Amino acid sequence: QSSVPTGVLVTYGLFFTFSIAVYHFFAEGEFSAILTLSVIMQCLAIALLALQSQSSGSAAGISAKALMMEGGSLVCRLSSTLWLNGYLPVDATGDHLFQIVDICSLGIVAYLLHHVLMTQRHTYQAELDSLPMPSLVIGCFVAAALLHADMNDRPLFDTLWMAGLFLGIAAVLPQLWLVAKANGRVQALTSHYIAVMAVSRLLSGSFMWHARFDLTCQPWVEGMNHAVWAILGAHALHLLLLGDFAYYYVKAIFSRGIQSLDYIDCGCFV
Repeated sequence: QSSVPTGVLVTYGLFFTFSIAVYHFFAEGEFSAILTLSVIMQCLAIALLALQSQSSGSAAGISAKALMMEGGSLVCRLSSTLWLNGYLPVDATGDHLFQIVDICSLGIVAYLLHHVLMTQRHTYQAELDSLPMPSLVIGCFVAAALLHADMNDRPLFDTLWMAGLFLGIAAVLPQLWLVAKANGRVQALTSHYIAVMAVSRLLSGSFMWHARFDLTCQPWVEGMNHAVWAILGAHALHLLLLGDFAYYYVKAIFSRGIQSLDYIDCGCFV
């Protein structure tokens, strides 16, 4: 049996230690820190994907289209959170830490895209990464323009924040599409990336559920807060899309152990 690479263990250890420190010392146990923990988990997920690219010297199994959409999601979110407070946690982590973590995530995405499309282009599975992306992106922005909240009280930046959420949800589709085209086989760190991203979405979804009565919008239908339904529905959709993968991921860990988890066969995608 192969053991878990030291780099992976160190990465997990650093991020979890940082998460505990953020929750207890920066946020002083405030529930709103859950939102900051969600972006830390997102950063961890992307870092694990970068670790796979670096350690294997290959871009196989990584969707450049998913990375582009993830990068677009982060840019849209930062366009709001860098100078507006509407969608930030109310504890101390919302002052600077939340934005710094997102900037780090964006930097890792840029690093990965450079590796996938330039340095390791000869190993990039472009023929499998074939899900049409423009229609997804356009759909996200149109939906955001129609369904955005008004927490910033600035329609453009409320729309961009919502577009960032929708892009982040849709970003999983090109990755799952590539997995399906590869006969359902997922490399270990790619599987960790998908799973940790799901944890990130669980955390942010929990916060949004808790804050649902504080989220406001200009309703299309009197008495119906469409923004709350859109935000919670987007989180639920993300978890639904990953439902089959989660089954095979957990099954593989229990049957083979995480120490020998070099790949997962996701027969559900084939």
